[in-house]
Amino acid sequence: MTNRLRFLLVLGVGIFILSLIADALLVRSARGWFIRDASLRARLTMTSANSTLANRVKFGDSTDIAALLSSLTRDERIMAIGLCDDSAATKQLSPLFPNEYSCGKLVGKWRQAHGKDSVWEMVTETPSGSSMVTVHTLRDSQDEFLGWVVLVQDLGFIDRRGSYARTAIFSIFGGLAVAAALLTFFAARFARRGWIEEFRQAMRGDKVPNEFRPLLQDVRDLVDELAQDRNQEGKPIGWTPDRLKAILHEQLKGERILVLANREPYIHQTNPDGSISVQHPASGLVTALEPVLRACSGTWIAHGSGTADRQSVDSKDRVAVPPDNPCYQLRRVWLGETEENGFYYGFSNEGLWPLCHLAHTRPLFREEDWIQYQQVNEKFAAAVCQEAEVDDPVVLVQDYHFALAPAMIRKRLPKATILTFWHIPWPNAERFGICPWREEILQGMLGSSIMGFHTQQHCNNFLEAVDTYLESRIDHEQKAVIKGGRTTLVRPYPISIAWPDPWTEMQPPVHECRNQVLDSLGFAHDVRLGIGVDRLDYTKGIEERFRAVDMMLENYPEFRGKFSFVQIGAPSRSRIPEYQRLNDAVVQVADEINRKWANQNWKPIVLLAKHQEAKDVYRYYRAADVCYVSSLHDGMNLVAKEFISSRDDEQGTLVLSQFAGAAKEMTEALIVNPYDFGQASSALAAALRMPPSEQTIRMRSMRQLLSQRNVYRWAGRMLTDASRLRNQERLGQNLSSIHSLTRKWKP
Repeated sequence: MTNRLRFLLVLGVGIFILSLIADALLVRSARGWFIRDASLRARLTMTSANSTLANRVKFGDSTDIAALLSSLTRDERIMAIGLCDDSAATKQLSPLFPNEYSCGKLVGKWRQAHGKDSVWEMVTETPSGSSMVTVHTLRDSQDEFLGWVVLVQDLGFIDRRGSYARTAIFSIFGGLAVAAALLTFFAARFARRGWIEEFRQAMRGDKVPNEFRPLLQDVRDLVDELAQDRNQEGKPIGWTPDRLKAILHEQLKGERILVLANREPYIHQTNPDGSISVQHPASGLVTALEPVLRACSGTWIAHGSGTADRQSVDSKDRVAVPPDNPCYQLRRVWLGETEENGFYYGFSNEGLWPLCHLAHTRPLFREEDWIQYQQVNEKFAAAVCQEAEVDDPVVLVQDYHFALAPAMIRKRLPKATILTFWHIPWPNAERFGICPWREEILQGMLGSSIMGFHTQQHCNNFLEAVDTYLESRIDHEQKAVIKGGRTTLVRPYPISIAWPDPWTEMQPPVHECRNQVLDSLGFAHDVRLGIGVDRLDYTKGIEERFRAVDMMLENYPEFRGKFSFVQIGAPSRSRIPEYQRLNDAVVQVADEINRKWANQNWKPIVLLAKHQEAKDVYRYYRAADVCYVSSLHDGMNLVAKEFISSRDDEQGTLVLSQFAGAAKEMTEALIVNPYDFGQASSALAAALRMPPSEQTIRMRSMRQLLSQRNVYRWAGRMLTDASRLRNQERLGQNLSSIHSLTRKWKP
């Protein structure tokens, strides 16, 4: 359908609606007025004729009565008059009196219901049109009852006048509608022509009006993003490790990347027999960053927390990883117990973590924790500078543990390109203001060249916080903060996982994974499985997840004995009281639900509260019918993307919290409010009932999106922005040097 046809259709509908409104408001209102006028006319007629008619009925003959009734019907509105006696028998009728209003049919019923003291009015339809019937009592001067008078008035004039009014109103409003539509159409057309011309000028760079600046930047960013994902022929290009490595070599001249993160990608642990094993921690940060380091080489700087970590490094505290195929360096930094308690458990996870997550846990800020946080950030910043081989390295600072490190690194390496990525949500300015050291944290983060967040909303919250608490200038066109002569870009980079996923490629077929998992749990092979994978953290909504399973079994009895939910929950931050309480609460809720529903061969909740290697987690993903991610507040939550990546059979259903960042991308999942147990339980039931064909459609769409927006794209976009920024800064430095030399040698 063309735009013109749409316009005409809308115009016609508008006119029709206007005519209905006019008919309802005006024609029907006018009809009411006319009916009230007819009622008044009947009463006036009877008032004026009552005395004469009463005398003729009492003393006259039928000829006199007929003459009087005939004279009354000469009024153009009064169609007929009838006289009924006390017994409701017909005494006299004027010509044209309708048969349906005979005394026996009309007055008799009225007399039985209301006696002799009421006046009755009725508007009705006759074969000849609308009419109004009024029944009046007839009394003489001594108030003696003589009978009833039935007055029939023709209301056809109302319909005729209403038809004329409707036609006139339709014409007036229709004309106004056409005139308004045409005026709007031509005004919009001329305005759009001018707007498009101004926009074209802005795109050419001739002249950029202020109102176009934010929009123009958004368009340019979109064009750049599309250009990165397509080749010269306009065809999509997949993001791969090789492409990421090419970007690093072409745009950053092959420079090695330095990653600063609290969590290390590989942990060396001492076994009871004295041997050393290597663990790959279950962490979204590790899941995202480790493939980048594999592709680009470089050094990962992290806290060495394993019991055998010190035994596994060289004299410079380095170890090559991964153990089976070393391709980058892991530099470990050591922390004492006081440092770890204050920096990690205290300020980071009892202060900043609950501050940034809307999970209804009160943040705790202690002076002694803040001191340790500062000192540990200094220690890690120094380690980064030690690992830098040039004076302008590319540094990726990861997460809330190192909010102060960017400014500290900047102080030592002014030319460094520092990309800081905040893996958790950023709160609004009012909530962030709770922190006693809010200004220091913001100043530390603004040492970054680029600040990255998962979503644009988090970027907006950060800019709002800077604008509220620091003396700075916000450049809304560039989405940047200018402070102290330096510019920090603020950008959304939705994080992801590797594609193709190496953990999926090493798994056996789905049916084998399913049989292995069911056998390990001791369940029959017809039991349906749900899966949840999280650290034991209060932001993940594990208790709420179990309650939803409980309600599903309550409301959908067909799943009792036929569905079990497996929760893999790696213990986390067990020194913090809130996490100890959570661990106890999760176990208690699981036991409560199992006591309620379990039998000898089955239980609804299986809680695996221990560390699981990635290959084992993926086996559970592939065995499950449904994965439930119930985050109460989350930056992204990569479990949702891992589950999708694992399902190369294109089966299984994802139930996803609306409060996880992944919900903005994985729109084919069943999106729920995890606080609403009824909604979540219904979604779980719907997931288990979903036909395989619908599962395939949803999963295929999400897998296609994930293949395009993988972790290499996430890193590639950041590194491309870093390269562009480095070139601009170097050009500025060169121009500044030339200007200085010119001034120095000016004659």
